[in-house]
Amino acid sequence: MTDPHDIGTAGGAADWPLSVLIAARDEEDYLPGCLSALLAQDRAAPASEIIVAANGCRDRTVAVAQSFGAQFAARGWALVVLDLADGGKLAALNAAEQRARGAALVYLDADVRCEPALLGQLQQALDVAQPRYATGTLAVQPARSWVTRAYAGFWTRLPFVRGGAVGAGLFAVNRAGRARWGEFPEIISDDTFVRLNFAPDERIEVPARYHWPMVEGFANLVRVRRRQDRGVAEVNRQFPALTANARKTAPEARDLAGLMLSAPVGFGVYLAVHLAVRLRRSTADWTRGR
Repeated sequence: MTDPHDIGTAGGAADWPLSVLIAARDEEDYLPGCLSALLAQDRAAPASEIIVAANGCRDRTVAVAQSFGAQFAARGWALVVLDLADGGKLAALNAAEQRARGAALVYLDADVRCEPALLGQLQQALDVAQPRYATGTLAVQPARSWVTRAYAGFWTRLPFVRGGAVGAGLFAVNRAGRARWGEFPEIISDDTFVRLNFAPDERIEVPARYHWPMVEGFANLVRVRRRQDRGVAEVNRQFPALTANARKTAPEARDLAGLMLSAPVGFGVYLAVHLAVRLRRSTADWTRGR
């Protein structure tokens, strides 16, 4: 086990072009797909260090991560596995950052799969002196339930998602950008917090896709959507200055009508989830994003 208190790069010369930080809690089933996709990055991908911050795990997440060490070493990349006793994504990311020595930092959820061109395109976008935020083009993984398929099909066509550099499950910043905040605060929506630390013209969505899973079934969609809304409200309340960077694009009436006509079932499910979120009180329970 690597010491989670190692000090990472704070502004001097970096040892790696990229550090990929993966906070993982009980992810033994998803982590192999995530790490295999990183190993499958094309030749344009920069040499990278991969840091898996396993936190509060009760399964084989640590052993599964460690089993990939030889494969990353064969590629000339480094794999670091942190075995943290306490659970919590934000604390895990803080611990991983202390270890990270990359010129840019990629924050990757353990259930996300990156297409082969993604790391190379992220590194190119972030290789500037000015603060920058980058993400890939989001693609929702094929769902098993018709409800989730319908919801995802409509949601991914909304202006906020299409070309909006949403960063759900994957976002990256260069060191100049990372200097805009200290440790991650204890908040629900880390992706919203990071994205809003950058003005719209500082955010880049590269063409390469990443595949992100969405929860299955109506009740789970409502539960996760409620938590997402609560997370955005929390960021707006605690960090009001960041709201100037939101620029959330609402669809015009004509565009919304077009979406409704082209995907009536998806619109109906999306509206039903929206109404269910508004009708039921939110809870403070921890909710997995899928």
